[in-house]
Amino acid sequence: QYKFRDLTIEELKNVSKTYPNFTFSMNTYTFKDGSQKELLNFSGTVPVKYGNSYNIPIQLWLLDSHPFAPPICFLKPTANMSISVGKHVDARGRIYLPYLQNWSHPKSTVIGLIKEMIAKFEEDLPLYSLSSSDAARQSELLSYIAKITEGETDMKSRSKIGGKNEGCFNKITVVGAGDLGIACVLAVAAKGVADKVILLDLSEGAAKGGTMDLEIFALPNVEISKDLSASADSKIVVLTVNYLGNAQTYLDVIQSNVDLFRGIIPAISHYSQNAVLLVASHPVEIMTYVSWKLSAFPKSRVIGVGANLDSERFQYILTNLLKAELLAKDAWIIGEQGEDKVPSWTGDSVADQTEGMAARNSRETVASRAMEVLKGKGQRSWSVGLSVADLTDSILKDKRKVHSVSTLTKGCCNINSEVFLSLPCILGTSGVVEMVKLEEDPLVQEKLQSSAASIHDLQQQLKL
Repeated sequence: QYKFRDLTIEELKNVSKTYPNFTFSMNTYTFKDGSQKELLNFSGTVPVKYGNSYNIPIQLWLLDSHPFAPPICFLKPTANMSISVGKHVDARGRIYLPYLQNWSHPKSTVIGLIKEMIAKFEEDLPLYSLSSSDAARQSELLSYIAKITEGETDMKSRSKIGGKNEGCFNKITVVGAGDLGIACVLAVAAKGVADKVILLDLSEGAAKGGTMDLEIFALPNVEISKDLSASADSKIVVLTVNYLGNAQTYLDVIQSNVDLFRGIIPAISHYSQNAVLLVASHPVEIMTYVSWKLSAFPKSRVIGVGANLDSERFQYILTNLLKAELLAKDAWIIGEQGEDKVPSWTGDSVADQTEGMAARNSRETVASRAMEVLKGKGQRSWSVGLSVADLTDSILKDKRKVHSVSTLTKGCCNINSEVFLSLPCILGTSGVVEMVKLEEDPLVQEKLQSSAASIHDLQQQLKL
């Protein structure tokens, strides 16, 4: 079943010659998405000098595309050993090395991998010995590690290990494994604000495309699952899923998205009852409203990514291209994502009522030039992913930073319907802490009311 059988056998001969203590076998490996394969694996010890000499037990699994894909590597601690978590080893015993990330046949080999493993372990020993009493208390942890190293996961049994509950971590779940979902995972992981990032791949069949690549290159603290229960105890759940079928009308597309959310949101809100829902699915205003209704969460904890990206770009253009830094500080893009978005200003703007008509006209001229530049900027998956990471950073760190996000606007700007539009909001761990007061502008209010009316009309036609 190995696609490159001869190359694999040749490599195993080299491993056996160099490390004769290794034992080889075929076993069932269960991947994180639940799929299984019979894979070749070998276990043994590698010699490491760390003051004294130690034999570090390891296990390597070879994927059926070996040697063009890197092995999956684990520590195999005995009953009197405990894992020392570091930059190359996680709490489950999975091994992460630059050699694995940069794997490229024929330059990369298992022998070369083991040599780097030894070198890194000599810098940072991955295991330490336990006393007899510690060893007894470690039995539960070893059982857990054994399951993980065989590829099994049980997110429902989040037992307390070492006295620390996993639910205390900053955990983010991203729902949807399309380009946008993967972009969000990569951006959030790069931001470094989450202890764990779960990617929920709800598509049918085995992992493909980007999710397969994430599985192969195994980023620390990132897990892929098809089980909604894997999202349990998340601080933030990012929704990126969109209907990809052949609906005939725009309303049909939105209704299909609603049907999709109807199967996701109740489970997500059950497993993470205190989470902030961050909606990036399209159309963001309506899908944020749908998420709010289906979750029954308070309005403060259901947020759309809205105009956060456009606002950050708008402020950057004003500051760096048009050299209007004072204006940029209080400038925002608000309203409906897309062509109907509108620039606005907080009440503390430089060009407030006391500055007179000339100052206001000057400001509007600069704003118009900035909007023209902004029109040429599309919302690609990676740019939205960066925006999502920016929002998660403000929420998890309780920064109380102002962002233009989709929030329930009923009662604002003479809007009386339950619709979500982008407005500048202070964000914290509980979601929207407070809306920031905008400068009163009849034209801006008229545009917001027009957007609210059209969105409300669409919502009335949906079946929730």
